[in-house]
Amino acid sequence: MNIVLLCVGSLKERFWEDATKEYQKRLQKFCKLEIKELSEQNKFSSIDKIIAEEGKEIIANIKGYSILFDIEGKEQSSEQFAKNISSLFQKSSTLTFIIGGSYGVSEEVKKRVDERLSFGKITLPHNLARVVALEQIYRAFMINGGGKYHK
Repeated sequence: MNIVLLCVGSLKERFWEDATKEYQKRLQKFCKLEIKELSEQNKFSSIDKIIAEEGKEIIANIKGYSILFDIEGKEQSSEQFAKNISSLFQKSSTLTFIIGGSYGVSEEVKKRVDERLSFGKITLPHNLARVVALEQIYRAFMINGGGKYHK
C-alpha cells in the first residue's frame, strides 16, 4: 500500500514538522508514505496564474486513485473514511491525497481527481491541514486494524 500526500508549499515551523514526522513514523507500519511538497508559485502576480501553474504541477504528480481535500468536497466520519480507504486499496495500490495552495486549486485539478473530501466548512491553515490529513489516515488504519487508538 502506497500513500502519496501532495502538498503545495513547505512547512515553515518546527512544530508542524515534528507533528508530521510523528505521523510518518506511525504510518510506516501500515504503508509506504511519500510526502511531496510542490512549489508555491509566488513568482506570478495574478492569482489565476498561480492557481493554474500549481494545478499543472499537482496533476503531473498524481499517482493511482486521487483524493483532493477541498472545503466543497463531501464530508465523512472517521469510520466512513476508514472504510473508504480500505475499499480503495482493493482497487489501487496507490492513493494520492492532495492539499492545494493558499488560493485553492484550479478547476482542472477538481475535474482530474477521483474524489473530493472536506474536513468540514472550516478553513484550516495548510500546515494544519497536512497534520490533520496524516492523523486521519493513521486513524483509518487503526480503525481498519481494530486498534485502540480510535475511541
